[in-house]
Amino acid sequence: MGATYVIGDIHGCFDTLRALWPRLGFDLDRDRLWLVGDLVNRGPRSLAVLRWAKELDERLGERMRVVLGNHDLHLLAFADGHARKRKKDTLDEVMAAPDRDDLVSWLASRQLVHRRGDVLLVHAGLLPHWTPGEAERLAREIEPCLRDPESRRPLIDRSLEIPPGDRWYAPRQALSAMAGLRTCTTEGEPCKFKGPPHLAPTGCLPWFQIPGRRSAGVTVVFGHWAAMGSRIEPGVIGLDSGCVWGNRLTAIRLEDGQMFEQETVETSLPANTAPKKKD
Repeated sequence: MGATYVIGDIHGCFDTLRALWPRLGFDLDRDRLWLVGDLVNRGPRSLAVLRWAKELDERLGERMRVVLGNHDLHLLAFADGHARKRKKDTLDEVMAAPDRDDLVSWLASRQLVHRRGDVLLVHAGLLPHWTPGEAERLAREIEPCLRDPESRRPLIDRSLEIPPGDRWYAPRQALSAMAGLRTCTTEGEPCKFKGPPHLAPTGCLPWFQIPGRRSAGVTVVFGHWAAMGSRIEPGVIGLDSGCVWGNRLTAIRLEDGQMFEQETVETSLPANTAPKKKD
């Protein structure tokens, strides 16, 4: 049947990805590859990462799955002309590429949630009142909208105000959670917080620690939370170990829990790169 390998947030760190890849011992004819999202931005080689992922996807077919992260969605909005270039963005090479449209179209057709058996892949997290089935249903409703520039605009153009009651309000909130959730209240209200879990504001808990979380029956594999680092515990596999912040890129083989870590090798990271974490 082959093994399933999941790689955390790459963020355009193609050189680190290339250093990690041979260590996985990935069998191109049998194994499965999942990417947890945020393939692009902040790191120096987003274009190379996109081309690598697209070419590998064409070879592996159903054995490769990529879920969309917040930076991937930002690239879609930027390519559509609905987002301004941000200070930390490193997307110019993608925008100038001759195959830009093909790459953007490929990225836009990726999933938000992927489930195989009792393992569910999502970029950031799940709201506590979602069952795995409900998360999948919401993702399947939203994903077709993301494939077309016009239909995805209400979902990803942050300059548009979508009031409660509007038909785009609920799917936009769901997309925001899947791609950007870190902490929330026990009532499921997302908190705006990016720091390490122990510094979360009063009343805000990591989404996977909310009592009674309805997705607790599956193992959720996610990324997005670099300040938390990689985290493995029953029902939870967090894989964003801050590669683009000068730390490491992490992968896991799901069948036996074997971890693979590669220290960041990029030398041209953002000028405000955070210091490396000390183990």
